[in-house]
Amino acid sequence: MEAHHAMMDTTNCIPPEVLTLIPATLAHRYQVLPLRREQDVLHVAVADPLDVTLLDELRLVVGCEIQALAAPPQEIRAAIQRHYGIGAEAVERALREGNGAALRQEPAAAQGRGAADESSIASFVDALIRQAVEDRATDIHLEPFGTWVRIRQRVDGLLYEVPIPPELGRVHATIVSRIKVMAKLNIAEKRLPQDGRMTVGLPATAGAIGGPGGEEELDLRISVLPTTFGEAVDIRLLPSRMLYSLEALGLAPDHLRLLEGLIERPHGIIFVTGPTGSGKTTTLYACLVKLNAAHRNILTIEDPVEYHLPGITQLQIHPKIGLSFAQGLRSMLRHDPDIMMVGEVRDPETAEITIRSALTGHLVFSTLHTNDAAGGVARLLDMGAEPYLVASSVLGFIAQRLVRVVCPACDEPAALAPDVAEQFGYADVPAVLHRGRGCEGCKGTGYQGRTAIYEFLVVDEAVQALILRRASAGEIARAARQEGMRTLRQDGWRKILQGVTTPEEVLRVT
Repeated sequence: MEAHHAMMDTTNCIPPEVLTLIPATLAHRYQVLPLRREQDVLHVAVADPLDVTLLDELRLVVGCEIQALAAPPQEIRAAIQRHYGIGAEAVERALREGNGAALRQEPAAAQGRGAADESSIASFVDALIRQAVEDRATDIHLEPFGTWVRIRQRVDGLLYEVPIPPELGRVHATIVSRIKVMAKLNIAEKRLPQDGRMTVGLPATAGAIGGPGGEEELDLRISVLPTTFGEAVDIRLLPSRMLYSLEALGLAPDHLRLLEGLIERPHGIIFVTGPTGSGKTTTLYACLVKLNAAHRNILTIEDPVEYHLPGITQLQIHPKIGLSFAQGLRSMLRHDPDIMMVGEVRDPETAEITIRSALTGHLVFSTLHTNDAAGGVARLLDMGAEPYLVASSVLGFIAQRLVRVVCPACDEPAALAPDVAEQFGYADVPAVLHRGRGCEGCKGTGYQGRTAIYEFLVVDEAVQALILRRASAGEIARAARQEGMRTLRQDGWRKILQGVTTPEEVLRVT
């Protein structure tokens, strides 16, 4: 037990010169972590301090005596990754096999390297993706900055830096080439942005699609961007199968009834608004899945198609060949759709065709980039849409944001500061709310997973009158609040009272 505590106390302050005594390859192979060196004795953490063969090999590698300290294997693995970096053994092997020089060549020249070298880079990419899945990340960002590279993951909407080997900058170009090959992109093109996708299979974890012992398929959307220091890569992780349900969106009971009523209307437009990454596509897909039936013809046009929905015809735009949202919409109308989804209304032509589609008997779903629901009206009018067309075609605007959920494993009561309550506009507040203390499961953040908060602006007669006289977004929002509309912050307050999230999280996104 004393050895375990000794290991815990020292893993956060291991000198770099001590780490270099045991190569990353050996550290990963034998699950051993050097802790400190005292004269001719190296103290290491191992799961089995009585493994004589291991200690003898370490003694030969290091050239000094070994003092073994017992520690739990999972703590050793975490500490090795934290200090050596993700995939450190693969990077070290690639540098050794390629002698460092070949890895700095252009991708075309690098193609001639041996299979072992390519395998090392493939192992690093594989380790990077596996770690992102384990950390519940939605994006991986590889960003070159001259002599060094940064890798970050987006978990629950926030970016976190990933520990990586310091030598990674020397193999960055080769890693990018490997990702391009996997995504069937042009490895010789380094001047233009490229987009692609690929599917990988990973062993399923408990609770994952496929179940323990099976294999979980993961769709990866790849975006390569040329920068001044090399090519930056964004890898978006998309589970190939998602369960879309209105009931699982986090809607309050009254909001759920309201949305179910809107989507059952025979024609009109429903706009979901919010910034990139606020869950708009998920909400729209849940609506389409709810409406999907044999007697309905549902078509979508998207950029890009993120998830494939069985029974729904999905079209992806290709601006380079002239297939824009507007052109695609015109073609879709010839296929006699009952329900249509337009990925985003971003220009006057698309806005006009979308509105006219709704007026000719189609139910249309789409998105807008605005800060709140009322801002959707102003956005459409700014695009040149006539007020009478907006008033007669739009059924409602739904604004949404994603907030992190309090980690259930470390949930604890917490006092609410009076000044925080004032920001929500409530004087009567409970003395105790909920927050996450921070644990291994949530990696010390206090949050695990996300849910949505909503703002519903139904275009009724009162709102229609305001639209017709080109009232400002502020006027429309005030009128809607007087009729009972809950703002994003107010809907967030309900989730705070339920212990789902925290005041700080709601204030962060609103």
